[in-house]
Amino acid sequence: MAVEFPSLPGRQVFVVMSGPSGAGKSTLLECFLAGNPDFRKSLSTTTRPPRIGERHGIDYDFVSTDEFQRRVDEGLFIEHFQVFAKHWYGTPRFFIEDCFAKKLSVIKDLDVQGAAQIRGNVPSALLVYVVPPSADEIERRLRTRSSDSADSITRRLRAVGDELAHWRSYDYLVINDDLDRATSDLEAIVRSHRLKIGRRD
Repeated sequence: MAVEFPSLPGRQVFVVMSGPSGAGKSTLLECFLAGNPDFRKSLSTTTRPPRIGERHGIDYDFVSTDEFQRRVDEGLFIEHFQVFAKHWYGTPRFFIEDCFAKKLSVIKDLDVQGAAQIRGNVPSALLVYVVPPSADEIERRLRTRSSDSADSITRRLRAVGDELAHWRSYDYLVINDDLDRATSDLEAIVRSHRLKIGRRD
């Protein structure tokens, strides 16, 4: 009688990180990428104009609104959304597929609305919610940011409650009170996910 010997499926992982402003997601993502060369930061497509120093195809995939809508109509995004009823952003399907074909994994920082779309469109994605140790720490971090205006800080603080309401819908939680420990936690989560045995119905 033939017995199926245990084996793991493809080791490529699509990691989506979310969390409130001030959680330190961007810093955590960059620290994780520095120690994990088999990962790539996901490219985003946007209709907003490039900022100084941004490079097309590297920082963002810059397109016109008409071109963005054409890609939406053709199903070329795995998620897309509009920010402040102005510019559109989306995650191009081709980028994820190209990385996976090259045996590379992908990580992306995304808000809860975008992550919910990912959950529906890419069930195998690994969703990780990142928070600082307390609500007070969120406010402290936002107020010490030199790049944010007072209005921006107020708007971000108001949005914190809405963001935090969704954390239970994620696969894992990372408390970012120490960057090295948070990075290690994220790496452990990825290792665990890669070793998981998928169910066969």
